[in-house]
Amino acid sequence: MNNRTHLLLLLLWLLIGTIIRLVDLASLPPWTDECATIVFSLGNSFHTVPLNQVIGSDVLLQPLQPTSEAGISAVVEHLFSESTHPPLYFALTHLWMKLFSPPQELASIWAARSLSAFFGVACIPAMFGFAYLVFPSRLAAQMAAAMMAVSPYAIFLARQTRHYTLAILLVIASVCCLYKAVETIKRRQILPIWLLLSWIVVNCLGIATHYFFALSLCAQGLVLLLQIWRQIKASIFTELKIYWWRIGVIAVGTLMGCLVWLPVLQGIYGSEPTNWVSDGNPHTDWFSPIGRLLIWIISILLLLPSAFTNLPLAIVIVSGVVSLLFLLWSLPYLFLGWRCQQQSPDNHLAMEILVEYVVGAIAIFLAITYGLGMDLTLAARFQFVFAPAIILLLGAALAGIWQNSQRSQLLVYQGNFTGVNKKSHSHREPRVKQAEDKSISWFTHQGWCTTLLDKYKLLPIVNGKVRVIIIYLMATVGGFTAAYNLGYLQNHRPDILAPIIQEFSEHPVLIATTHKHHGQTGRMMGLAWEFPSENWQFFLAHRDSKTKNYTNAIQMFHQQLTELPRPFDLWLVDFQSGIDLESQQCVPDHPKRKSAGEYRYRLYRCRATN
Repeated sequence: MNNRTHLLLLLLWLLIGTIIRLVDLASLPPWTDECATIVFSLGNSFHTVPLNQVIGSDVLLQPLQPTSEAGISAVVEHLFSESTHPPLYFALTHLWMKLFSPPQELASIWAARSLSAFFGVACIPAMFGFAYLVFPSRLAAQMAAAMMAVSPYAIFLARQTRHYTLAILLVIASVCCLYKAVETIKRRQILPIWLLLSWIVVNCLGIATHYFFALSLCAQGLVLLLQIWRQIKASIFTELKIYWWRIGVIAVGTLMGCLVWLPVLQGIYGSEPTNWVSDGNPHTDWFSPIGRLLIWIISILLLLPSAFTNLPLAIVIVSGVVSLLFLLWSLPYLFLGWRCQQQSPDNHLAMEILVEYVVGAIAIFLAITYGLGMDLTLAARFQFVFAPAIILLLGAALAGIWQNSQRSQLLVYQGNFTGVNKKSHSHREPRVKQAEDKSISWFTHQGWCTTLLDKYKLLPIVNGKVRVIIIYLMATVGGFTAAYNLGYLQNHRPDILAPIIQEFSEHPVLIATTHKHHGQTGRMMGLAWEFPSENWQFFLAHRDSKTKNYTNAIQMFHQQLTELPRPFDLWLVDFQSGIDLESQQCVPDHPKRKSAGEYRYRLYRCRATN
């Protein structure tokens, strides 16, 4: 293909990626973390929302309204005093939202989410450049860009007003610098100043975007240590160490950029907004983190309708069966495509670095999860650290399948199909044999490569290009599944609970929840946002910071219940404390708690007192 064709293809991926990221972008109310992003980005504070007293929807939603007085300094001030995130993305969102959100009105949810979506779109050409740098192949670059455009996981992150797409963009840039540095050293050349400065700046911006960017830096450090170990083992490190000293300069520069945030980080550990990462129990329930991690990794490629919150169980089961069959069919081909790329002398270094980076990052996640008891697999969003590298590896595998477009041209390896001559340690091109040859290797017709789908003709045997198209179409279906919130990649859904409250309420509504920090405020904001004209009332029962109980808040709640006009409907939503409502003449509408949209609720009918 010529340059014009490649440009048109890249524009096509950009168009597809933009459409999926922006379609119905403002259809859902903001969920908990999005409310936090909007409030802090506007330079507002959650502390203006009264606690332990009945308030109206207008008071609850006031922090979501822009004010002309608030500037970036207010963004930084409130972020550091009330939250646990660095300020770069919030400052950019502040400037962005000033263009779309007039003061004294509710902020534009489209404006808040669109910045993250556009960063997500920017990841598509960034992935093209990333792939073209590490693989001297425009085909691999096109495949990687195409996968980034439709990856369900990438779509999921891009449609939230959160900082993860900017973090992914910076991870791509940082790992690009990593590859370029290792390649330059292997060519026995001094690292250029522009690379040194670029890598330091990107790393510092990454830390200023999300503190977990440090996990990417740790994984990169492991890759560099492995490179040094290989050179020591090959007795060439002594002659190459002159080329390594600038890596030390980069490490020092990056460390200084990280240490700037040390005072802030000291106040984060053990804080209320971060305690949820200890909710899991990986020391006893050791399989759950691994299972979740596999699910998040699979969602980078595949996501069919599977949302328990708003889909019938039958659809979820069918999606699960189809997903399993698709994985059984596609994974062997993806592995063969990956092996094709790995055995190419031109691609060996790139594959080595990418695989070691992904394995290193996953090992760090699991070490923190099992070693420190902080389960980093509880949230899908944290996997942004290694998701771009997996997408690139997927693109490389698809390129390998595409290049070997006929089944008869699949690579066949001598012996145990390692592709390495055992008499020497140098990588050589594997032998390619036609399918007609009598000496066909065992994995072409036996074992895992002959999947159930091929063996029982559940899917016709097709050539490599058609396989790539099928895999890409499935990924695209997954992208739209994520865009329309039909997959298991979901957060709190106030749009599901709010209509239930509206439908089943016969009298004025009071919604009460227990409150630890601004996260619970954000959950209630999402409900109020869905029907702001309903004039619902809210009560946030705040937990005492010293006694760690709700005794005082419950007493105040009881007192204010007696002062409200009767009758009214009381909805306890995510209420984590015992409470006696019988004395308040409040009768449960249903004997058990119910759940909707990741909220747990119970309705009480509060009648007039005698």
